[in-house]
Amino acid sequence: MTKTETPGTLLTEMRATAPLVQCITNYVAMNVAANVLLAAGASPAMVHAEEEAGEFAGFAGALTVNIGTLSPAWVAGMKAAIGGAKASRRPWVLDPVAHFATAFRRKATADLLALGPTIVRGNASEIIALAGGVSSARGVDSRDPVEQAEEAARRLAGARRCIVAVTGVTDFVTDGSRAAKIEGGSPLMPKVTALGCSLTCLVGAYAAIRPADPFAAAVAALAHFAVAGEQAGKEAQGPGSFSVRFLDLLAELDGAMLDNRARVVRL
Repeated sequence: MTKTETPGTLLTEMRATAPLVQCITNYVAMNVAANVLLAAGASPAMVHAEEEAGEFAGFAGALTVNIGTLSPAWVAGMKAAIGGAKASRRPWVLDPVAHFATAFRRKATADLLALGPTIVRGNASEIIALAGGVSSARGVDSRDPVEQAEEAARRLAGARRCIVAVTGVTDFVTDGSRAAKIEGGSPLMPKVTALGCSLTCLVGAYAAIRPADPFAAAVAALAHFAVAGEQAGKEAQGPGSFSVRFLDLLAELDGAMLDNRARVVRL
């Protein structure tokens, strides 16, 4: 992100471009993720079959890969899509959901990570474990604070030459040297399924318009999510009304509003 660019300028450009994002995500997240991208201003496509995933990734603006509901066929589709994205020099985002839970997930994640993601987006427990540390999580929910994952994120980003985004109460993004924290969101967000998975897809939308600066793309996407979540949390009566208001706010925010409300701290 240059000195003249802000999350708001990227939002304005993303919305004007409406990038096509290929989202390989889990069964639980598909509908939510598609609605999040549509509300934000991007165009989602849930294409995961090996027979077409690679071809589709060649003309999509970006690819996102979420391992939430794995199967051998899905892993094959993921690898085909990554091959297509890389051949066309498209950015791709890895969401290593509970990658430490089983041997199958660990092997699949290691194989995908070796293919060189542009951005890795995960919760603190996932990032700590992915960097070789020991987390306290046993399933998809993080049991570690984001602050505890910051050094692991820096190591992972440096070793893999990628951007690492750790999301939680306060988000943390790093390329191994630069870093930023993004404040906002709502305590209601963890009570709504698939919001984290949907955020990965939104990161892909921003990466599609800034393939040369995925750090800026990740910061802008997380800021968009955090501002919409914070305001929705103030207006909602509970998780159900939060879901509806959150989608509305993703759409209502414009570039000026985002820049006025975003709390991004450069480190």
